[in-house]
Amino acid sequence: MALPPQLKPIQHHLRTAQEHEKRDPVVSYYCRLYAMQTGMKLDSKSPECRKFLVKLMDQLESMKKELADNDSITQEVVGNAHIENYALKMFLYADNEDRAGRFHKNMIKSFYSASLLLDVLSVFGELSEENIQHRKYARWKATYIHNCLKNGETPQAGPIGMDEDREADEFGAEGSSGFGLSHGGSFRGEQPSQSYKDQDRSLDPGPAPGIGFTPSPGSGPTGPPTTTFNNIHIPPGAHAPANTPAELPPPTGGVHLSPEDYTKAQKYCKYAGSALQYEDVGTAIQNLQKALKLLTTGKE
Repeated sequence: MALPPQLKPIQHHLRTAQEHEKRDPVVSYYCRLYAMQTGMKLDSKSPECRKFLVKLMDQLESMKKELADNDSITQEVVGNAHIENYALKMFLYADNEDRAGRFHKNMIKSFYSASLLLDVLSVFGELSEENIQHRKYARWKATYIHNCLKNGETPQAGPIGMDEDREADEFGAEGSSGFGLSHGGSFRGEQPSQSYKDQDRSLDPGPAPGIGFTPSPGSGPTGPPTTTFNNIHIPPGAHAPANTPAELPPPTGGVHLSPEDYTKAQKYCKYAGSALQYEDVGTAIQNLQKALKLLTTGKE
């Protein structure tokens, strides 16, 4: 069934869902859920949109039954961790390729797909400030590198200030990149006032199989900038945060924990478990420390 023009903003999320149908059904499910929720806000009244959205709802119900024994579907906190880890894994792959000066269609698509999946995280609630910045940066980078290659220019590698005079091209699925960026629209007015690399914000998104922030040969004499985890500075290539559990505040008796605190602690433990699947010790330690601090002090 053709996508009505009014629902064009969700076309790339639906395409991402289709691409992950067999590769990762959980990603496919949540992309469609995001598309359905967004589509309802765009136009739920015109006959063609209602018909399309009802069909999408039926598809979601069918997928939910098929995945009934999958924790990522039945438990929101696990689903959230799954999508976030997947999105940031793609971001990190593209970011490493970018820093090493390796510009190609796959890395452009990875940047853009990461931004779409960060959109999808909104089905679980508001995005964190870090993920908002990752999304903005990934979408801008995809457009910037695509335009450079299309115009025969060499893109500038690594984090750079977002060019306020450069707009994202409106090109669709038939564009020369092999995928669409039309969802991005214009970036005019969206840019931070300073270079992304100057902000006290981590570009290291989390677990990724076999990918670290080790300086690449093509990333310049200084390698990637120092990564930060919530103001804990980590030199490039390091795998564990500088602080250790011994530096955490000691347990205090009688700490009152709310149900939300328990949920947050559970979420951090899930993130840590997911990171260990990818042998990402640094991220596992970071999340376990967050859980421990929350459980012992009642504060994040």
